[in-house]
Amino acid sequence: MEDSEAISRFIQSGDLESFEVLVRRYQDRVFRLAVSILGPGLESEAEEVAQEVFMRAFRRIRDFRMESRFYTWLYRMAYNMALDRKGRARLRLPHLGDDALVREADAKPGSDPFEAAVESRRRAIVAGCLAELPDLYRAVLHQAYWLGYSVEEISDSLGAPPNTVKSYLRRARRRLYALLRLKGLEDSDDLL
Repeated sequence: MEDSEAISRFIQSGDLESFEVLVRRYQDRVFRLAVSILGPGLESEAEEVAQEVFMRAFRRIRDFRMESRFYTWLYRMAYNMALDRKGRARLRLPHLGDDALVREADAKPGSDPFEAAVESRRRAIVAGCLAELPDLYRAVLHQAYWLGYSVEEISDSLGAPPNTVKSYLRRARRRLYALLRLKGLEDSDDLL
């Protein structure tokens, strides 16, 4: 069943199964988008965002004018809600220091504690650098590299021309590369 058909059936007859088709079709993508914005370790927050997105879509689906794809409308909603949640979540999360890296290394039996700590620190630096990027650049990188979206899919989700998306990707990679080098990851060429 096409999105437009499911939406029409739901609006006209209140057929809940039609809306369930849309939820099943897009729930993973909405969740992954929310996780990509909120960051690692906040999967439960991302699940809540995904639920809120579909609840809001359920209430506001009559506002959808079918001038764009349904997922584009849903994506915008999810993107905005995840950014809002991210701002609130950042205030609640405690900062973990270097001692947490040592504890993490000790928790992995059979691994070299030094190598585990170095790798953990490297991941933390990459995550920190990603967090420093503007939301648009971070979202474009996540869609391209984490979600595996093509330029056309990103273009559709952002409502931006493909060449603009390519520019965003190029700028985002350059900024991330520069941030990684500033933080001491000299081998950041391997990451990009």
